[in-house]
Amino acid sequence: MKVVANTTPLISLAAIGRLDILESLFGRIIIAEAVYREIKAKPGFGYDQIDCAYIEVQSIQGQLYKEFLLTQLDSGEAETIILAKEINADFVIIDENIGYRFARSAGLTAIRTLSILLRAKEKGYIERVKPLLDEMVEKGRWYSRAVCRSFLDKAGEL
Repeated sequence: MKVVANTTPLISLAAIGRLDILESLFGRIIIAEAVYREIKAKPGFGYDQIDCAYIEVQSIQGQLYKEFLLTQLDSGEAETIILAKEINADFVIIDENIGYRFARSAGLTAIRTLSILLRAKEKGYIERVKPLLDEMVEKGRWYSRAVCRSFLDKAGEL
């Protein structure tokens, strides 16, 4: 299975010490060079954790398409979408709304961090999602009350 991840999901999961969920669910995660550079730009969540055996950094080929995407997206999001298209990824993990919409309109199966937590619960890798959601919020991740409520309802934890 080919899974490409953007910066925010990696940082969000690293912040709560659960980047391993991605390995459990997908085995290997592929990230674009721009994503690697964004995480390595300064020490923080994910800085050390992304240098592991199950995260592979790949270059994109489509530089021309990147210039077009950079009019709407940041470098990490643009390269994530391009890389996912180039390798025919099964999933692209991307949280930002505009990046998510671009990925979907490009024909990619886009999923978000909260979907990852839900899938991990369904597969039995985690018992509950609420403590992880609460910790992500504590560590600086923002979700609206409506999103939190809907997510916890879907997870059966409301």
